[in-house]
Amino acid sequence: MAKNKFGLFNGISAYIIWGLLPIYWRFLEHYEADIVFSHRIIWSFVFMVLLLSFTKQITPFFKECRKIFNDRRLMWTIIAIAILISLNWLVFIWAVQNEFVLQASLGYYINPLVNVLLGVIVLREKLSRAQTIACILALIGVSFLTFYYGVFPWISLTLALTFGLYGLLKKMADIHSMYSLAIETFLILPFVVIYLFFTPHPVFTLQSELIGQNILLILTGVATAVPLLLFGSAVRYLSYTAIGFLQYIAPTLMLFIGVFLYQELFTYAHAITFSLIWAALIIYMASSYRLSKKLSNQIGNS
Repeated sequence: MAKNKFGLFNGISAYIIWGLLPIYWRFLEHYEADIVFSHRIIWSFVFMVLLLSFTKQITPFFKECRKIFNDRRLMWTIIAIAILISLNWLVFIWAVQNEFVLQASLGYYINPLVNVLLGVIVLREKLSRAQTIACILALIGVSFLTFYYGVFPWISLTLALTFGLYGLLKKMADIHSMYSLAIETFLILPFVVIYLFFTPHPVFTLQSELIGQNILLILTGVATAVPLLLFGSAVRYLSYTAIGFLQYIAPTLMLFIGVFLYQELFTYAHAITFSLIWAALIIYMASSYRLSKKLSNQIGNS
């Protein structure tokens, strides 16, 4: 029971941090999204190296690295994982800084349904009737918003697809979460360092009023790694169904931040689209809960 409470606390904390991150990225609006993203990669890697050293995980980490780079298939998988999470981070930061928090929120509401479709397409899993209805409702919602505005919601779908594929490949690779994040950031590190070296914008500024911005840039590593580590701890103690319910904390907070804090326009088209997505998620989660309970009863009776 104590472990469940510990897992629940860590899970809620992780998703609250993720939900509040738009505020953090907006505090860095003095810098373009590409600069913020580059620093996020650099300082996430630095933080992970320090964490691995502090927890005396350096030797196991290097063993894991050797195993990965001796397996060509696994190596290409981790490269794909690094590219996907980098694209996700870059698009998310850009969206927040350019007042598209609502689109970002919609992307993370769609993400669980994308996971279902990826399971069907890649892992050959079968959809239940309820899951099929949920996916159709989500498709109608996204299509309605697209036709209403005449603009393809590329931000929402890019975030949903990149994070969905990221999760799928992480599942297939089965690498320790702490090691994986360190390797992912290490693979992208040379590219962002070279980019920053040749960028015309100053990487850091010594102007007194912007010292706080520099500190926030450095702390992007902590802002990235801490919720991931909390999440990694939560999944050890909580059921998949519980995690499924918790994951909607983040996009809900993003939605409130976009509408109430940043006054982004929430039209009736958004209301219809979000209502369809919420209906799809309720159907999906109810179906998942019933399936989980059925399996538990079968195990208990066997």
